[in-house]
Amino acid sequence: MYLNQRRNFLKYSFLGSSVFIMNGCELFSVTTIHDTIKVLHTDLFPKANELQIETSNYISIILHHERVTKEDKIFLKNGVKWLNEASASMYKKTYTKLLFQERQELLHAIVQKEWGESWLHTVMTYLFEAMLGDPIYGGNNNEAGWKWLSFEGGLPRPTKAYL
Repeated sequence: MYLNQRRNFLKYSFLGSSVFIMNGCELFSVTTIHDTIKVLHTDLFPKANELQIETSNYISIILHHERVTKEDKIFLKNGVKWLNEASASMYKKTYTKLLFQERQELLHAIVQKEWGESWLHTVMTYLFEAMLGDPIYGGNNNEAGWKWLSFEGGLPRPTKAYL
């Protein structure tokens, strides 16, 4: 990445990681993808948080990596937007501001929608990649996911991240 160039700086800065939640024609709220994913991952798999596995940081890597398709990145970002719009519709708050029980009810509601089931499946895939991948990729800190499963990583281990 060449963050010293203005275009790339803007591309990867604040606006690239923010989601604007609309209520009809009015701006309802602005939230970040990182904050929403962090809470969502805790709701979907609390053990990752307990093990201090940085799953939301891994999603940030995915969203900025050149080998991940543009369509996948758009789907992940849109899913965060749709989740927050559904939250605003049901509870008049963004997902991160909901109580635990409200978030669970919302997740049960969106999984009934085609986009919700597909999006949560995609998010869970990345969650498990972050938890079980080699620590060099930025999610499985201190091999916490491996230790939890009593797994020993294969050899040879990567010396640099390929993703």
